[in-house]
Amino acid sequence: MLDYAALHALAAVVREGSFERAARTLHVTPSAVSQRLKALEERLGIALVLRGTPCTATEAGRHLCRHAERVQLLEHELGALLPAQPSVDAERMTVRIAVNADSLATWFVPAMAAFAGQTPVLLDVGVDDQDHTAERLRSGDVLAAVTAMAKPVSGCNSSALGSMRYVAAASPAFVQAHFADGVHARSLARAPSLVFDRKDRLQSRWMRRLCPRGVEAPRHWLPSPQAFAEAACAGMGWGMHPRSLIAQALREGTLVELVPDTPMSVPLYWQQARGAPPLLKRLAEAVFQAARSGPHALD
Repeated sequence: MLDYAALHALAAVVREGSFERAARTLHVTPSAVSQRLKALEERLGIALVLRGTPCTATEAGRHLCRHAERVQLLEHELGALLPAQPSVDAERMTVRIAVNADSLATWFVPAMAAFAGQTPVLLDVGVDDQDHTAERLRSGDVLAAVTAMAKPVSGCNSSALGSMRYVAAASPAFVQAHFADGVHARSLARAPSLVFDRKDRLQSRWMRRLCPRGVEAPRHWLPSPQAFAEAACAGMGWGMHPRSLIAQALREGTLVELVPDTPMSVPLYWQQARGAPPLLKRLAEAVFQAARSGPHALD
């Protein structure tokens, strides 16, 4: 039988990144947290936390953290059915999820707000490229994720959310300066592009559709959807933008499409741990509702 006080200590250390902050959230001393974690590691005969700044979980530690989160969610549901039981809200639950940055900048916040407004759960949102959020599910780092992967991660269910439509756009002045004679391999190889991070392949994929032999464009690295759009409006470079995020700029003419009618659609899926408690299912319902309604709804 696992020691759940020790499991909660492990989850708090990994979530907060240090023994001191974990102790504050658990309302105990750092020494108590250390002793609980040490006893759990000795009993299992394996290291669960890599001590550092911040502290991080080993592979075994990540799986135990996920188990602890599931147990805490189940305890919350049990508490709702048995109101005479002691409240489990003294330590508010935290659920870790992963979302791609463009979803977070457009349609996902209403989903979080709707969920948080009806539950006592706190959300710990990790941001990653949509092609890589599934890795966090696979590693046990999160319980649910918005991902571009349709195939369910082992132990998870996958449901289609819709598609995010991207367009290649830049300021009119930038287009005039760099694409006056058209958008082709030579002009793309000279014009600075905007790239979110080293995992972002959208610009490369769009260029390959226009130029099958491939083009290597100069790159500015800019890991912020809002700053990405503002930099394009300022004439810094061209990039692939969620159409809903720059709809007003397109209407006003501060941004224009490089090649009209050449959008790229990225299908998105919601994956979450199979057999999730009802509380996590409520999050899924809020996610589906937000993805399908509002000004930033997915296609």
